[in-house]
Amino acid sequence: MRQTIFGYIFIFILSGLVNHANGQESSHHRAPDSLSTIAVCPQKDIFDILTREKLQAPEIPSRKVRAIILPLIAISPATGLQLGAGSSLSWTMGRNPLTNLSAGSVQLLWTTERQLISYIRTTVFLNENKWILQTDWRWYLFRLPTYGLGTGPENNIPEIPVDPIDPASDLSYEGGKFPMKYNWIKFHNTLFREVAPHIYAGIGYHLDSYYDVIDEKLNLDSTGKVITPHYSYSMLHGYNPREYITSGVSLNFAYDTRDNIINAYKGIYINASYLYNFSFLGSNRDGSRLWAEFRTYVGLSKRVPRNLLAFRAFGCFQVSGDQPYLNLMSIGFDPLNSSGRGYAQGRWRGEDFVYGEVEYRFPISPCSRILGGVLFANVTSASNRDMHVPLFGYLKPGCGFGLRIMVGKNDRTNILIDFGLGQFSEGLYLQAQEVF
Repeated sequence: MRQTIFGYIFIFILSGLVNHANGQESSHHRAPDSLSTIAVCPQKDIFDILTREKLQAPEIPSRKVRAIILPLIAISPATGLQLGAGSSLSWTMGRNPLTNLSAGSVQLLWTTERQLISYIRTTVFLNENKWILQTDWRWYLFRLPTYGLGTGPENNIPEIPVDPIDPASDLSYEGGKFPMKYNWIKFHNTLFREVAPHIYAGIGYHLDSYYDVIDEKLNLDSTGKVITPHYSYSMLHGYNPREYITSGVSLNFAYDTRDNIINAYKGIYINASYLYNFSFLGSNRDGSRLWAEFRTYVGLSKRVPRNLLAFRAFGCFQVSGDQPYLNLMSIGFDPLNSSGRGYAQGRWRGEDFVYGEVEYRFPISPCSRILGGVLFANVTSASNRDMHVPLFGYLKPGCGFGLRIMVGKNDRTNILIDFGLGQFSEGLYLQAQEVF
């Protein structure tokens, strides 16, 4: 998860111990430089400088796990002081050189607001890439404000026709952001089978359970009533505002020619998923949604593969039935938790949601390429069907720049530090592995 940084200490100490305990292994997923570049300026990482070790000849990938461990100290208005650790992982399943690099990330954070943020995400390529297993498991004891649905104007928070408690009274929302507390269990698993070169089809099971949901601004007293967007949406769509569950099965398609899933220098990635939540599997309501994503990486230099343009676009669309409020797609809650730099997590949310982003990635260090930089721009659009705010009716742009520090040359793991600007908004973000 992206973090607003207050302090970030000992970032290389544990990662250096773990990374170099595994040796100077090389991966076949690393895009080849030209022969002259390899001879004169091979890719290095921060540990080549810290330990002054000589580069070694490439080796056949092994089953060893390469890990970058990040001790985290951060602070944000929503969560308070955060203490914990995260790790970026990579490994290969088996010794067949055709098997792609598997990757994962783990994080555990505890905050002074008594919140727990924990997750495990993996993409595992089995022998010769015939099968791919993707997992996303999370347990959050969380606090995060919401802002209503849609990327409409500032008064896009809708009115509800009547108070569900007192039908004789007319109520309208108070504007601004709405602090919420909730607990969230996420258990997503998808298994793909290769059906043609680089083409995969799969099936998945997806469970999201939200419980102990508390709208901190909600006030249903006879005097000073305040109705929040979450409460109104839940009432209008038949959900208990204190807890709800989605549980469903997905059909999936993927096309992947990337040379590295952690930090691609070339290739295309396409993913489509149709998810149907069934009441007989535990969902409060039946409903379906469609997810579609496209990424591509365009090299700008044969001599320096790290000099490139990266593009990403994704959309999430409610097809039938309903989804509970917190399960609607929003900024920062995509599978990589990386969208919307320049805005607070959860700032834009809607039944239909489209996001696009472009990055210019380039090395800064002239030879070692340990340091790199990025320039990025993004745009978001979300609908609010209850208020008749259409998708693409309003666009919310963002832009910014960032620094990349190569800490794992064999699997191309970078430490990312980004600064983003949005509309009346800004943010500082830190993570391991690329944004996309």
